[in-house]
Amino acid sequence: MRISIAALTAAGLALAAAQAGAAEFTMRISHQVPTAHHMHKALLLFAEDVKQRTKGGVDVQIFPAEQLAKAGENFPQVARGAIEAALVVNAQWGNTIPEMAAPTIPFFFTDLERIKKFPTSEARKYLDGLLAKRGVHSISWLYITRVSIFTSGKKPIATLADFQGLKIRGLNALTDNSLKAVGAAPSTMPGSEVYQGLQTGVLDAGLTDISAAVSRRYYEVQKFGTVLPYFTVYFHMFSNPKWYASLKPEYRAAIEAAAAKNEQDIVPITEQTAAAAVGQLREKGMQITVLKDAEVEAWKAKMQQPVIDAFLKIAPEGGAKIIELMKKL
Repeated sequence: MRISIAALTAAGLALAAAQAGAAEFTMRISHQVPTAHHMHKALLLFAEDVKQRTKGGVDVQIFPAEQLAKAGENFPQVARGAIEAALVVNAQWGNTIPEMAAPTIPFFFTDLERIKKFPTSEARKYLDGLLAKRGVHSISWLYITRVSIFTSGKKPIATLADFQGLKIRGLNALTDNSLKAVGAAPSTMPGSEVYQGLQTGVLDAGLTDISAAVSRRYYEVQKFGTVLPYFTVYFHMFSNPKWYASLKPEYRAAIEAAAAKNEQDIVPITEQTAAAAVGQLREKGMQITVLKDAEVEAWKAKMQQPVIDAFLKIAPEGGAKIIELMKKL
């Protein structure tokens, strides 16, 4: 068998690179949360796992806090191939893929055992298919919260009447229907802008996951917090399909295995972080109220149905299907 000098040279270079620990592929991951957030910390575990599984062949580089792209630019940047991968909040897809917002329907999907089943569910596969149609390859779904906090500066948000007239941070146009139903005036903005909005009075109240209230230092500009299982949020990781297809099969398998492990590992991290966050906010001076079950049911009765009605209107093809798939979990 005759082997060309060029082939031998290429093989030698590849071997030398491997021996030197040089990565064959770079996987830049953009996301919007600060380094103190538990999602970023979980991603560091993912990066190290990929490194170990690929023996240094894939170098995962994480860019937090919108360093690489603004939250709203992550999808187009990845789709165009400018960035290899990114994570965005599932609800940020808005009208592009409205079905992605299903977990954020208030009081609909906050049971932990159901959440644990989601990464291997038909519901997840269905949403991954919708992502593929939009030109990105889904890699993982990282569970971030099922416990929310409504923050305020002047008085606690303890009853539904306390929402009346409040200028409050909303999540998106869909879930804002729940806030409008109780008389609030929601303003949708990314998490990175909320602190300033609260500080300057553009917003009277905030809405975020309990852990983000700590990592984004809401306690510096808000005095009161009301904690409840309001909705579930995922950050899902997606990549450029062409880049992903260019990886060696064993590298794709390694990334998928590391992603699956990361999906499982983040569940206890999220739960522990949420549990600790309540105490941390109290230590920082916030007055925290945790709603009782009966109070949660009263909020659900008023706030859930307007969102479901709106969801089925903006997702006429897949809305009912994803709700049914998620109910089966």
